Amino acid sequence: MSITTKSTLHEQRLLTGKPVRERILGEVRAGIAREVAAGRRLGRIVSVSVGRREEIAIYIRGQARAAAEVGLPFEELFWPETLAQEDCKKRIVAMNDDPEVLGIILQRPVPKGINVRSLQSAIHPLKDIEGMNPASIGNIVYNDLALAPCTAAAAVELLKETGLKLNGLEVVMIGHSEIVGKPAAFLLMAQGATVTICHHLTRSVAMHSRRADAVIVAVGIPNFLTAEMVKPGAAVIDIGINHVTGPNGAMIVGDVDTDGVREVASWVTPVPGGVGPVTVALLMRNAIAAHVMQVAAGWREA
Repeated sequence: MSITTKSTLHEQRLLTGKPVRERILGEVRAGIAREVAAGRRLGRIVSVSVGRREEIAIYIRGQARAAAEVGLPFEELFWPETLAQEDCKKRIVAMNDDPEVLGIILQRPVPKGINVRSLQSAIHPLKDIEGMNPASIGNIVYNDLALAPCTAAAAVELLKETGLKLNGLEVVMIGHSEIVGKPAAFLLMAQGATVTICHHLTRSVAMHSRRADAVIVAVGIPNFLTAEMVKPGAAVIDIGINHVTGPNGAMIVGDVDTDGVREVASWVTPVPGGVGPVTVALLMRNAIAAHVMQVAAGWREA
């Protein structure tokens, strides 16, 4: 008879993103193969960076690697940091009109003086594979989830991976940003969950989180969610990415005190290695969804 030690139980409670990433990328590869077999050629994904920033290089490499795994061409563009807002928009509009461009990724952050929301709005919704155009986010309200924001969708995908039924599930979303917290809440509601959103004006976050079947955290505060804030047996999805200095130098931690919380929770996603890999995989899934929508709209040959 096998014995489950405290150490192995800890490992079992870590809900890592790699298996989910591999499953999604496999589905995308199959979808691309079907399109190619039908004689339909897919365009390329274009990554746009305004200026060169070291902090986003790792994200671009991850996106390029995932695109290569599924067989999608990936182009990296680095525009001058001095490029004016209107010139950026003109270049994006030109890519909207280019049938060889399947999807556009606008890397963040952008230089001061550039309005990132304005540039996101300039990306046509059918080429917005990140799901960051206000129209794409607004579609979620109407249960149109085809091109949902990838990070928010990744949190929901990992919650599904636990086997918990979202229909009727009590979920607390801590954080209400326009690109993560709010979209995640609407995605969950679209699938039947009962959602409470907490934010910086919430009087007692712990009062809400302690009654939840699942807690999703995206507040940008290292180790914000502690074991005392979690109901025993709950699922915890950590979206936070915080750069801190630890005993061994610089490191990345989430918004959850992972070691403490996994003493209580049934599942907790690690940082790094949790939501991040799934986010990139969903970017590829959005790309194939965008292709299908572009074919239906007559942008590509049927």
